[in-house]
Amino acid sequence: MAQDQKTKIPYDQRLARIMVRLLGPSPIRPNHITGLTLIMTLGAGVLFAIGGEINVNWAAGLFVLARFFDHFDGELARLQGSTSSFGYYFDYAAGGIGYAALFIGLGIGHWQGELGIWALVLGAAGAASALVSLFSNLGIDQRSEELGDGEAVGYPGFAGFELEDGIYLLAPVTWFGFLTPFFVAAGIGATIYCLWTIWTYFRLAP
Repeated sequence: MAQDQKTKIPYDQRLARIMVRLLGPSPIRPNHITGLTLIMTLGAGVLFAIGGEINVNWAAGLFVLARFFDHFDGELARLQGSTSSFGYYFDYAAGGIGYAALFIGLGIGHWQGELGIWALVLGAAGAASALVSLFSNLGIDQRSEELGDGEAVGYPGFAGFELEDGIYLLAPVTWFGFLTPFFVAAGIGATIYCLWTIWTYFRLAP
């Protein structure tokens, strides 16, 4: 049973679990990391909105790094025994706001390009989906009997990878000049995922 649980842990989270041991005895706390990831994702959103090759390349790397660091706060909380209700909700809020900033930035940054007004539509849809998913996933947490207190719902996954891990592709596709099709796919995908979370929430209704 323990082995089955281990195989369900995504690879990036396993790596974060190893790396975070260096922070165990430090004064750094989980909420510090959550706050840092929020600042990083907001900064990435601003850089995407400003546009320009250098800015978007930095933005992609910054956002991907922030999403990887997002695994550190939970692992550090377990390591230090410092889990809290505030940290649980703060992590959820930071994630939802970060993704909303990403889509808003991409929408503004692509507005004057080939997508035109559709860039703003995609950006708005992606941002709204991220924020709605924030609340629907919170509801799923509260209604799921498989989760304990302070545990969060995971993304659909397979063979050590989660659906969310697709965001790591943001950096290479941006650096190789394929940001626009990725933005289109991500905007549509975020909307579909949002609908899935809403459906799951109501399916778990008592």
